[in-house]
Amino acid sequence: MFDQMTLPGGLRVVGEKLTHVRSCTVGCWVKAGSMNERPEENGLSHFIEHMVFKGTQTRSARDIAEEMDEVGGQLNAFTSKDCTCYYAKVIDENLPLAADILGDLALRPRFDDAELQKERGVVLEEIAMVEDTPEDLVGDVLCEAQFEGSLRRPILGSAEQIRRYTREDLLRYWRRHYHPKNTVVAIAGNYDWEMFLALVERHFAGFPAEEPTAAPAEEQRLLDGRRAREKDTEQVQISMGYPGVELGSDDLYALSVFNNLLGGGMSSRLFQRIREELGMAYSIYSFPASYPGCGTFNIYAGTSPENAETVIREIQLEMEKMLREGPNEKEFRSAKAQLKGGYVLGLESSSGRMQSIGRSALLLDRLTTPEETLSKIEAVTLGDVLSIARRALAASPSAAIVGKNAIRYLEMIGGGPRG
Repeated sequence: MFDQMTLPGGLRVVGEKLTHVRSCTVGCWVKAGSMNERPEENGLSHFIEHMVFKGTQTRSARDIAEEMDEVGGQLNAFTSKDCTCYYAKVIDENLPLAADILGDLALRPRFDDAELQKERGVVLEEIAMVEDTPEDLVGDVLCEAQFEGSLRRPILGSAEQIRRYTREDLLRYWRRHYHPKNTVVAIAGNYDWEMFLALVERHFAGFPAEEPTAAPAEEQRLLDGRRAREKDTEQVQISMGYPGVELGSDDLYALSVFNNLLGGGMSSRLFQRIREELGMAYSIYSFPASYPGCGTFNIYAGTSPENAETVIREIQLEMEKMLREGPNEKEFRSAKAQLKGGYVLGLESSSGRMQSIGRSALLLDRLTTPEETLSKIEAVTLGDVLSIARRALAASPSAAIVGKNAIRYLEMIGGGPRG
């Protein structure tokens, strides 16, 4: 069972007690991701995530690192399309330190101007790294093709914008989004709930925002756009996007089973055909991506230019075959078992449990027990899978190609299979 409390200012605190472990993982989740940014703010959520580690009102960057290292803890953060999360994993006796540092990072950063200039360079290097990592780059290019709205823009922002941002820009965005009603503090592991609530009340006081700004900055709409990026790479990066399901929809379970059948694992149709039988790709997979209000189902492959035409054709043929014939019973049972097993294995650590309850509480305002999730996976039928597959793949796909002769390969992607 879960522990839950909403504090007087609106801050939500959630927990899942795991008595068999000695660790605690604590996360501070803020509804500030790239989809919450206006066009002129793109990249600020991620830039702020970097800057909070450069010093707070009570700690230097070195203090932050040393205090966590001294107790053998782990401290990190990430920014996604729909949120920012700061998290720490410690043994249970060091929980007070974890809560103290996380509250300091989220609510009391200095945003020192000299540190900002240095960290600007770090973020610019991260952007340059994406440009030199074609698999990451084609994902960003696909977002440009498949979304109208803030989801089309990259989490890191553009180099041009990052060079331009000032301390005042970061402060303005931070003050507008870092509000208790936009925030969830989540814990999983071996903890005392009343003690943890007291720690949260002590260390998560003094939010900067007077009024929350949590809604996505723009309305999101799915497109069937096409984008090509000519680049002198050894491989051609191929990505296609279809309509998926929004975050929180029960249809995500059927889509996830279909994903395992088509491209979600080593036994999937795409992996077996493109990699094992044809030997034309090292990396090929599909994946659902769900956000508040919308979702996508995407396919990726990286292959040599001489194989690109064949790989594009074979991907589309496998989708047509799946829609026409459907999976057999053995494939279907295996795909469900794969989904259940992966889910359970992901929840065996305090980190996995914290990630699950934190994101769900922040973005859906509800928690689902592992038993409920497993029951919903088990309830998926073959008919459900075929229905969600037809709904997704019958649409004209968005597509992105990065590599040599990208425009020519882009023209080979059809308007969507018909089953």
